Amino acid sequence: CRVIGAEAGQVLGTDCATNVWIPDGFKDTPADMLAPRERLRESLDKVFAGDLEGNVDTVESKLFGIGSESYVVGSHEFYLGYATSRQMMLTLDSGHYHPTESIAGKISAVMPFVPGLMLHVSRGVRWDSDHVVTLSDDLLAIAREIVANVYLDRVRIGLDYFDASINRVAAYVIGTRNMQRALLVALLEPTAKLKELERSGKFTGRLALQENLKSAPWGEVWAEFCRRQNVPEDQDWMDEIERYEREVLSQRS
Repeated sequence: CRVIGAEAGQVLGTDCATNVWIPDGFKDTPADMLAPRERLRESLDKVFAGDLEGNVDTVESKLFGIGSESYVVGSHEFYLGYATSRQMMLTLDSGHYHPTESIAGKISAVMPFVPGLMLHVSRGVRWDSDHVVTLSDDLLAIAREIVANVYLDRVRIGLDYFDASINRVAAYVIGTRNMQRALLVALLEPTAKLKELERSGKFTGRLALQENLKSAPWGEVWAEFCRRQNVPEDQDWMDEIERYEREVLSQRS
């Protein structure tokens, strides 16, 4: 996979991120939690031996999964330690933690210790179901952390979702546009002013400004952005999707 990633990166002229995630663990409580992690560490060192031009390595954890409810070898703590000690990129998947836990708060906690982050942004419903990304508070929080801390050049944003009950092209467009919109909202916010209020201990003023921003007319800026990019504005692109579904997708067996 690393060799393929390197080839893709060289052909495209931009580094390809090869992400390693392993669905490992035990359904019931193991007697030895250390030995599997030592084997995983040794194996990863062999996998990542030698740099490949055009390829960037990154590792990803998971809280638990089906068949590994009691113990996961590659836990968040394991891969955080591994990425920090090897100075490689860490992947944070918004669906790989507790359903009430946001990865937004992890970004600034991790970035001082690793060269960069890969994000798998999805919308978990109860547990890692990877629904299409919506413009939710969680998504806005992720975008704000990236923008407010000037991490745009060190964070790679990947969208990780699927839903076979809706048009797959539309799912891609909806999710991508929502991620772009979240970044736009973050870029338009007066981050310096909010930080100034916070440093001055004016928490009430900070809250008031944060709430006022929710009704800011960022939609007008988004519409102008779409026009300048020569792409359909919101909802207008559905006509093109429906045409493609009618003329192309419906013809596939």
